[in-house]
Amino acid sequence: MNFLINNPKSKSDFDSYYYLRWKILRKPHNQKIGSEKDSKELDSYHVMASTMNGKLIGVGRIHKENNIKAQIRYMAVEKDYRKKNVGILMLNKLENYAIDQSIETIYLNSRESALKFYIKNGYKIIKKSHVLFGNLQHWLMIKNIQK
Repeated sequence: MNFLINNPKSKSDFDSYYYLRWKILRKPHNQKIGSEKDSKELDSYHVMASTMNGKLIGVGRIHKENNIKAQIRYMAVEKDYRKKNVGILMLNKLENYAIDQSIETIYLNSRESALKFYIKNGYKIIKKSHVLFGNLQHWLMIKNIQK
């Protein structure tokens, strides 16, 4: 399968992007629409994955913490499209953006269900981090991207 990895540009793109983010990451935990956004949205680089016929199937974003460090957040892929390289394609686009910005280190907080994905893509577990929604354990992970 081929997928398109783009950046949301229009209001319609962002509406669809945020809705999918909420649907995958927040709705299953009974969180309200709006909980899928934070104060760094306008300062972030966003990517979205679509099928060739335009169906939105994945989202992700990265934001700079400082001149050499960035954080990836809100990575999500529709269940039927997992393990089909969609996540890898989005992650590569986010990492390439970071490299272009001279970022040296990317960190993220992975849910347990995504640990293997990030490890396979070069991220190392640092430690257990926060628990979201009372039962969703996260792990702090890091990857050095500059050679």
